[in-house]
Amino acid sequence: MRVCYRYQDHAEEAEEIANEGFIKLFKNIGQFDEARHANIEIALKGWFKRILINTCIDHYRKNASKTANKILTKETENIASREENGLDVLSYKEIILAIRQLSPAYRTVFNLFVIEGMSHDEIAKQLGISVGASKSNLSKARENLRKILLKKTDHKIYVQPLR
Repeated sequence: MRVCYRYQDHAEEAEEIANEGFIKLFKNIGQFDEARHANIEIALKGWFKRILINTCIDHYRKNASKTANKILTKETENIASREENGLDVLSYKEIILAIRQLSPAYRTVFNLFVIEGMSHDEIAKQLGISVGASKSNLSKARENLRKILLKKTDHKIYVQPLR
């Protein structure tokens, strides 16, 4: 669900995509080659994560023309991992909230590049945009994210000059 929440605005959409991902996993489980992996559990988790990311991308493409700037709802705020302590959860929530305030196009490129580690070429192919558009969206996403986080903290980060 955490993967789906990164790309979707509402819990219902994230749940729908996660369910679709499980269906794809079960339909294609025969394609998973256990013999190629030393640790089957880790390999299966990675494979399923890739299925979820691709399903999120497909959902984005399908709805790209319908989306507008959307803001995180209360229902999607509590998605932190159980292993995190209070400070980690607070930081995680603030960052997710800020990312969720980005437009869907900026948020998608940001997630794919920063979190998933995809290249601009891969993002361009996945989303059907140019490499330049991918780079531009990432740059604008970072700038908007910086502004959102600075506004949220109500102070500017001061970097002491080198002497």
